[in-house]
Amino acid sequence: MIFDFSIELQEIESVLNKNLPNEKSNEWNSKVFGHLPECITENHTSSLLEPGQRLLSLGGKRWRPLLMLLCAQAAAKSDNIPQEAYNLVPLIEFVHTASLIHDDIEDSADTRRGAPAAHITYGLDMALNAGSWLYFAAPVCINTCGLSPQQQLLLHNIYNQELRRLHLGQAMDILWHKDNTAIPSVSEYTAMVRLKTGTLASMAAQIGTIAGGGTESMAVQMGPVASDIGIGFQVLDDVLNLSKGNPGKKRGDDIVEGKKSLPIIMHLNSNPNDFDTVMDCFNRASKEGIDSPAVEECIQLVSSSDSIKKSSELASVLIREACNSISLLYPNTYVKDKISYLFESMIQNGV
Repeated sequence: MIFDFSIELQEIESVLNKNLPNEKSNEWNSKVFGHLPECITENHTSSLLEPGQRLLSLGGKRWRPLLMLLCAQAAAKSDNIPQEAYNLVPLIEFVHTASLIHDDIEDSADTRRGAPAAHITYGLDMALNAGSWLYFAAPVCINTCGLSPQQQLLLHNIYNQELRRLHLGQAMDILWHKDNTAIPSVSEYTAMVRLKTGTLASMAAQIGTIAGGGTESMAVQMGPVASDIGIGFQVLDDVLNLSKGNPGKKRGDDIVEGKKSLPIIMHLNSNPNDFDTVMDCFNRASKEGIDSPAVEECIQLVSSSDSIKKSSELASVLIREACNSISLLYPNTYVKDKISYLFESMIQNGV
């Protein structure tokens, strides 16, 4: 069965634009900032909002808010997605956008979604501040989403814990790409990605479950299952980076950034004598940039083993097994099929 998510995606964009509008009303300002001095103008708020607005306007797959909506529909046992879930879309996508702005700064990345990264366009200070603000702006929607005070408190607790986990994962990633004397193990890498990337999927599934009227126990069960999807997504992203190249970025920019992705780790596990060569490629690419010959040298070396293929297979297994687990937690056949279709298409497209 083929599913069309165009209506859901249109509504997602509408909600995002409503919560991060180009033209700010007094009502919006009051909801987000409370009472402001009269001297505060739209020029001041625009400088805060513009980096996030621009990055959101450049697109994105939006699979995380889609997962949240589908989990809400499953929990509600309804043919329709609850409006409360749509109201919570910023909680997921604002965090994702903030993390991309900060990730590009920490990785010294030049581009994102085919355009200059936020810190390149707006400067480091403005990008840092705008990214940080999005983390705090995201949960504003909890207070106006239409759920009970008890449900809102639960969402705040989920949100805060997952954000703490996300930053721990990012800390692990930063530590490794700054140190070319060692390679993390596969289990360490998986733990890092579960925190850094998987936490957004976990948060989406948990929040969707609560928004659909599910219990806290149901949400707790959904978290680790959904984070496996996030891990699978990141591994597919790793594979794509060393093969076709990620959309909006150049092939092999992970090498320039010194990222110890899963294909690199798996290759060195089976070919430990290549360690010095790979680290030399990392060092040269870091100094010379994306056009450095070291980028293609490293890709060719890693491609000589089956590490890229094995990484792709692992990602596919993680995502498919997670979808199967979701179907056991939510025996709504229609929604189960929608979730499986969403992520099976991601596997088939390699992203």
